[in-house]
Amino acid sequence: MKVVIFAGGFGSRLSEETSLRPKPMVEVGGKPILWHIMKIYSHYGFNDFVVLGGYKVEFIKNYFLNYHAINSDYTVDLKTGEILWRRAETEDWRVTVLDTGVETMTAGRLKRAREIIGNERFLLTYGDGVANVDIPALIKHHEASQAWATLTAVSQPGRFGALGLTEDMSKVRAFREKAAGDGGLINGGFFVCEPQVFDLIDGDPTVWEQEPMDRMVERGKLASFWHKGYWQSMDSLRDKMVLEQLWEKGNPPWKIW
Repeated sequence: MKVVIFAGGFGSRLSEETSLRPKPMVEVGGKPILWHIMKIYSHYGFNDFVVLGGYKVEFIKNYFLNYHAINSDYTVDLKTGEILWRRAETEDWRVTVLDTGVETMTAGRLKRAREIIGNERFLLTYGDGVANVDIPALIKHHEASQAWATLTAVSQPGRFGALGLTEDMSKVRAFREKAAGDGGLINGGFFVCEPQVFDLIDGDPTVWEQEPMDRMVERGKLASFWHKGYWQSMDSLRDKMVLEQLWEKGNPPWKIW
């Protein structure tokens, strides 16, 4: 099953960092947050990634093209070009990086990757959020729901719009409700999707969190998986500092690998 990651936005609320590089490449503990997200999925055996780039996508492309050299020690003979690898560090990953356009919206980015994703179930998440989500349990929940997509619902106070869930918390009855400021559940990403979702996307201007999700809600095809553990997005410099502090303490809650 492929893991698709949104990684093309401008990240304007983190402009201190994103004026130089795309937000998924902003580092936590010396590694891009994109790497942390991929390690979470890889822990469960999901190693086939499709990264939906846009803004400054060349940074993402260069990172993976040079991954072996960046993460290893080596001696190079400049006369012959021979390289002796001293300490090689790599991952058992297959990574596809797509330039889906600078101005393309989230769902538009996803639709541009339809040919690569294929006509099969896939995992989908944002390139700026980490969590200790139990991915196999999420998939099992999705399979039982018979939904076209299942989102991971997480607790987060403040600026996000809360989800309206059914009483048993298994389906989404309203995708956007004003947050009550009491830590209501929100969309935390970490989706499981069926190929039917592609037919809900009109084109490049389509936002994943708008028409496609609203249409699934109308059809009763958007399910939710309540994750009660750790989740944190990196929307601001303060969020980055929180993640850095947790990493420096030596046991960050999203580090399940």
